[in-house]
Amino acid sequence: MINKSLIALAFGGLAIGMTEFTMMGILPDIAKDLSIDIPTAGHLIALYAMGVVVGAPILVLFTGKYPPKNVLLFLMLLFVVFNGLFAIAPEYNTLLLSRFMSGLPHGAYFGVGSVVATQLASKGKEAQAISIMFTGMTIANLAGVPLGTYIGHHYSWRYTYGFISLLGLVTFIAIYYWLPKIEANQGGNLFGQLGFFKRWEAWLLIAIISIGTGGLFAWISYIAPMVTNVSHINPDRVPFIMILVGLGMFFGNLLGGKIADAISPTKAAMACFSTMAVCLVVVFLTAHIEWMAYVMSFITGLIAFTIGSPLQMMLITSAKGAETLAAAAGQASFNIGNTLGAFFGGIPIALGFAYNTPVLIGVGMASIGALFSFVFLRMIVIKKGV
Repeated sequence: MINKSLIALAFGGLAIGMTEFTMMGILPDIAKDLSIDIPTAGHLIALYAMGVVVGAPILVLFTGKYPPKNVLLFLMLLFVVFNGLFAIAPEYNTLLLSRFMSGLPHGAYFGVGSVVATQLASKGKEAQAISIMFTGMTIANLAGVPLGTYIGHHYSWRYTYGFISLLGLVTFIAIYYWLPKIEANQGGNLFGQLGFFKRWEAWLLIAIISIGTGGLFAWISYIAPMVTNVSHINPDRVPFIMILVGLGMFFGNLLGGKIADAISPTKAAMACFSTMAVCLVVVFLTAHIEWMAYVMSFITGLIAFTIGSPLQMMLITSAKGAETLAAAAGQASFNIGNTLGAFFGGIPIALGFAYNTPVLIGVGMASIGALFSFVFLRMIVIKKGV
């Protein structure tokens, strides 16, 4: 039976996943409501990602001396307040500010939550515990984002973010009642935690995540135009494609936790990135076949999302004394991967190439992730003198 504490953490993953990814689906509705163009409305996406990158290390550093349960409650309180403000903000500048602020708790929540999950897990099942927390985010992609998009399109995007804020409140209550008290780490201090960034492991891990996960985003950022223009799928069926992607992510996330516990996180990362690269090659070669677009949407979502738990475990096990900061930095790096994948993936389209060419960029980025993971493993072996 799944620990109720992990379910409480998963609620937070669901809320955070919805607030991040629903924006892509309702961006035209927000632009129309505010009488601005879509690129201008797109600043709301960029500012959220910036909030994640800024908030992850800062909030972790300055809350490290407090019990993890209290920190998680504080982070979800921020989430509720700023998503609620976003839902009622009267004009564009207030929306920008509240959107940036709502991104601040994201990385810190998953950083603290990842460490808490490993402490609650049975020995040898730490990565699986982390994967349960991240299940909330996969459910967001599978069901929460389509629901939020439907509400935003047919009623109002403000109702969508009001609902997301309410979901944050549910998470707050679940954490309050279901998460046990865990003592704060009194051994660490601000400068001691920052010392993590003096280690080669820190920067190599940041590179692995920022580049390797870009393979996922080079594919998924342009999946809609690819399946409509190359696979010739009716645009009305794109939501079904996205449900298949979300379903694959759900199972892939759980599979990734099992693999990391079975063969070690670093070896799992190598295997996951390598398989992702192969999978994206298949997507490129079969994109013109309509039925394969459905099959590969599920399979690629599954393969791509196996990587989350192994990476979090690599961060935690490599950062003795600064585990929470490292896990939070990983979330910031994940958002950098989002940005890099979407940016580099868009270049071949801008140059006039077909809509399936961004996945070749994804192949390269995932391959670099696998290569860097191998280098990481070899350096750890050398460091231990094996």
